[in-house]
Amino acid sequence: LNNIVPGNLPDKTEWPEMALLSDKLAAMQSEYLRKQEEFDLTIKNMTEGLILLDREGKVISVNDATRRIFRLNSQAEGRDILFLYPSDTLRLLLARAREGEHGEANLQIRKTSYQINASPIFQSGRVAGIVLLIFDITQQEQAEKMRREFTANVSHELKTPLQTISGCAELLSGGMVKEEDVPRFSRQIHTEARRMIALVEDIIKLSRLDEGSGEQTMEAVDLLVLVQRTAEILRPAAEMAGVQLEVSGESCMISGVSQLLEGIVYNLVDNAIKYNVADGRVNVQVSKEGNQVRLIVSDTGIGIPFHQQERVFERFYRVDKSH
Repeated sequence: LNNIVPGNLPDKTEWPEMALLSDKLAAMQSEYLRKQEEFDLTIKNMTEGLILLDREGKVISVNDATRRIFRLNSQAEGRDILFLYPSDTLRLLLARAREGEHGEANLQIRKTSYQINASPIFQSGRVAGIVLLIFDITQQEQAEKMRREFTANVSHELKTPLQTISGCAELLSGGMVKEEDVPRFSRQIHTEARRMIALVEDIIKLSRLDEGSGEQTMEAVDLLVLVQRTAEILRPAAEMAGVQLEVSGESCMISGVSQLLEGIVYNLVDNAIKYNVADGRVNVQVSKEGNQVRLIVSDTGIGIPFHQQERVFERFYRVDKSH
């Protein structure tokens, strides 16, 4: 095909069959070049890493994503991949691929997690090369870790009230409670049962929010009024805890879901009261900053250790008070 150039084409009038063949070959060459350009463009713009190796593990071709992942220079072709990036995991994958088996493994590179798939390339019934595909799975691993921790935290939160309910019920059913103490044990069972119901409702609410189900009506909300209303609901709890609760700021209209905003403010203020100290203070401030609104809930409580602050938005996570 490469030898066919316009100057070498035979005269169509003298050799019609040859002219027809040359036209077909020229069309095939043009189609081949077009597909090659499409392939090169696709490989170049892939976010996944792609490496083509010969049977011995020497690099035939790499795409730009691979160069970024392994920090390879332009002279990677023709060199052993294990020399460019020494790794026992990669060595085992290549060994399996040479035996004609597909394999995959995870690799940690500069705090980023990757999954590497190794597939053999067969030619005439034997392995002629190896293709490596490299995927960034950092977010997947983080999501899986959060799921495991979420399950553990929820299980712990549900286990505590269940143990209390079970213990109180066992004492009552065994007749080991004095008559005058029965109301107290009954109240304890009722309190812990309500706590479990609240936890289950929270889980259901979170699930619905994740799925995007349920009606979420956006409306104009005065954040200061909402904060004042929430503060009045929590003021009795603050007084019982010996905590002074103050609200300040200016009227700020925002667009949002009123019920969800109330939940956010309630949780922040409730935690500020719950984890405070005797004679402590909780200050809630609403202010305008240009075209934005700032809500600040500050308190004199025990706080969160610096190394655990990144987990503040993790569901049901609690700092170990014993530490």
